[in-house]
Amino acid sequence: MHKRWALAAIAVAGTAAVGGLALSSAGPDPVASPAIEIAQAQPQGQAKRLPQSQTEIKLSYAPIVKRVAPAVVNVYASRVVASRPISPFFNDPFFQRFFGNQGQPSRRIQQSLGSGVIVDPSGIIVTNNHVIAGADEIKAALADGREFACEIMVTDERADLAVLQLKGLQGRLSSLEFADSDLVEVGDLVLAVGDPFGVGQTVTSGIISALARTQISSSNPKVYLQTDAAINPGNSGGALVDMDGRLIGINTAIYSPSGGSAGVGFAIPSNMVRLVVASARAGRRIQRPWIGAQFQAVTSEIAAGLGIELPRGALVIDVEPKGPAAVAGLEVSDLVLAVDGVDIADPAALNYRLTTTGVGNDAAFTVLRGGGTRQVKVRLIAAPETVPRDERQIDGKSPFSGVTVVNLSPAVAEEFGVQDGEAGVMVSDVAAASPARQIGLVAGDIILDINGEPVDTTLRMQELAGQEARLWRFSINRNGRVLPTVIGTW
Repeated sequence: MHKRWALAAIAVAGTAAVGGLALSSAGPDPVASPAIEIAQAQPQGQAKRLPQSQTEIKLSYAPIVKRVAPAVVNVYASRVVASRPISPFFNDPFFQRFFGNQGQPSRRIQQSLGSGVIVDPSGIIVTNNHVIAGADEIKAALADGREFACEIMVTDERADLAVLQLKGLQGRLSSLEFADSDLVEVGDLVLAVGDPFGVGQTVTSGIISALARTQISSSNPKVYLQTDAAINPGNSGGALVDMDGRLIGINTAIYSPSGGSAGVGFAIPSNMVRLVVASARAGRRIQRPWIGAQFQAVTSEIAAGLGIELPRGALVIDVEPKGPAAVAGLEVSDLVLAVDGVDIADPAALNYRLTTTGVGNDAAFTVLRGGGTRQVKVRLIAAPETVPRDERQIDGKSPFSGVTVVNLSPAVAEEFGVQDGEAGVMVSDVAAASPARQIGLVAGDIILDINGEPVDTTLRMQELAGQEARLWRFSINRNGRVLPTVIGTW
């Protein structure tokens, strides 16, 4: 039977108590073998070598694990959710006369389990955002059995990362240092450390099987390291480390026909993790650069038209006048092949490279134009608010009552993680129990038109929502998909 492959976010949902988990504690550090000592002293970026003898092949990962294990924690997130009645009869007044009012939504605690990595001795932890998203309470259990409540320092949904701070910590903890993920190569040995299935801390080994994977999730393309080290549900937020015990990635997703490891796992590169942690320490969310240009992937047909053998790079399809790209001389139909000497596979890889380069720096683009290549230096700046937000809350009797909208600009697009240059107005908030919430609007939706009239400003949105209508027709852009909707009189 054909098995359908699906991307699985690897957090475990359940109600197991923390005390029921068997967490291994680190023992004394044994004397490392000479080969391990060489690995520890090896400068980053130095050429790697194969084992030279049978003795070296039999070497153990244990010294590395003993250094890494104390810095990997279990992360428990709990949230209160409402459960609907199991039968509509519970809402019947006649039924309630005999059995009482059992039709009210009940409240239950939903828990999720993931992993985390201590990246600072003061108790700063990195995990996946999907592990703690929507949580009312977050706790971390250390490898030595201690438990601490956590507060969120920063979250980044687009990178799927969250930075936490342990509360009430006395003393300092073991932590992992960051490796430069740009120096990782296919074939490098790696260890994955986490808490799969809630069984306790587990270590698996493998290699880096691919670099710069971007076509993993079409809804939110990112760059991943790919590994065949076994990664299972519960490993979300765990550590992927090199043979020096340094962090090269945060394990986050798997391809699997069954939900378990199939030898294809993905980790967020450490250079992106480092950037999010630095933003958390600075007390702000990560700033993604804006250059005032839009790109698309190169198909085989486009590659043939450009005279290149393989479809690669990011094709410029729009340039904002007076933006950094225009000032640098980037033009429509230019093909960006590399940034700072690093090859670019597609627009997602370009965005990653610009993000890790950082706002305020210059990026050297290698561009194909007219059959030849040239260098274009582009200044990376923070996304500007080119038009005022003009925030407006819609009220009245329309189905949009309770929604708050803002005008779209590069700054708003960056804030909500949508493509710059979209038409419409952005939904920034939806009031609870409002008509807008009832028709399904959520923050991040872009309202395009109402009853056949385009919505280009928040003022126009307010005017259109204030009209009387027996039938409401409107379209929204949600995650790049246009959803037309028709509802009756409100």
